[in-house]
Amino acid sequence: MMWAVFAFLSAVFAALTSILAKVGINGVNSNLATALRTVVVLVMAWGMVFLTNTQHGITDISKKSWIFLILSGLATGASWLCYYKALQIGEASKVVPIDKLSVVITLVLAVVFLHENLNAKSVIGSLLITAGTLFMVL
Repeated sequence: MMWAVFAFLSAVFAALTSILAKVGINGVNSNLATALRTVVVLVMAWGMVFLTNTQHGITDISKKSWIFLILSGLATGASWLCYYKALQIGEASKVVPIDKLSVVITLVLAVVFLHENLNAKSVIGSLLITAGTLFMVL
C-alpha cells in the first residue's frame, strides 16, 4: 500500500505545483518559468540520488532504459512547456482538469503499448473522468 501513499502525495504536490506556478508565472515568459522550475527539479532529483547513495547505479542502466528514459524526459519537457503556457494564458481551474486527462490517455496507451488489461471499472472510470473534465471546463 506504500505506492498509494506516494501516489496521493504526488497528487497533493501536483496541486500545489499548479497553484504556485499560476502565481509565480505572472509577468514571466512561460518558457523561462519552465526552465527555472526544471533547474529546481534537477537539483532536487540529484540531491535525492546522492542522499540515498544510488549514484553508482548509473553504470548499470541498459541501453534500452537509457533510450526510454531520455524519451520520457523529452515528453516531460514538452508537457511542462505546454502546461506552463496554458497556465499562463488560461485559468488554473480549467487548465488543470484538461491536463489530468492524461489519466485517461495513459490508460489507453497502457492497453495499446504495454498490453495491460482493460476492465469495466477502468472504462467506466475513464468515461467519468472525461465527462467530469468536460463538465468542469465547458
